[in-house]
Parts: sequence; C-alpha cells; structure tokens
Amino acid sequence: MKVYTYTEARQKLASLLDNVVREGSAMIKRRDGQTFVVKLQNQDSSPLDVEGIDLDMTTAEITGFIRESRRK
Repeated sequence: MKVYTYTEARQKLASLLDNVVREGSAMIKRRDGQTFVVKLQNQDSSPLDVEGIDLDMTTAEITGFIRESRRK
C-alpha cells in the first residue's frame, strides 16, 4: 500500500485515486501522525437501476401519449 503525505495527496489526488483503482487502497498520513486509508468502494448495481412503477397502461397507450406530446 502506497503512503502519501497530506500535501502530496492534495497535489496528486488524480494519481492517488488511479493508484487505489490498481492496488485496492492507499494511505494518507498527516503531520500529526493521523493516518487515513482510501479504498475503492465496489457498487453492486448501477445508480440508474431504479425500480419501475405499474401505470396500468399498455405500451400502445404510452407511445400514443409520447407522440401526442411531441406534436405540441
């Protein structure tokens, strides 16, 4: 695991994040001795994956409404 100083992490944030993607984690160390670990968070699903709703309408009705709205 690569260790960055706080200043180095601020200046090289993009490369730090690239390193986390490659290696799994990186550590940031402050002058006062505090250390922080940066890890990649894996997402199980897409943030755009939303549950559908039942409109009780047919596909033909929905496309009809869309076509009508485009005419206006």
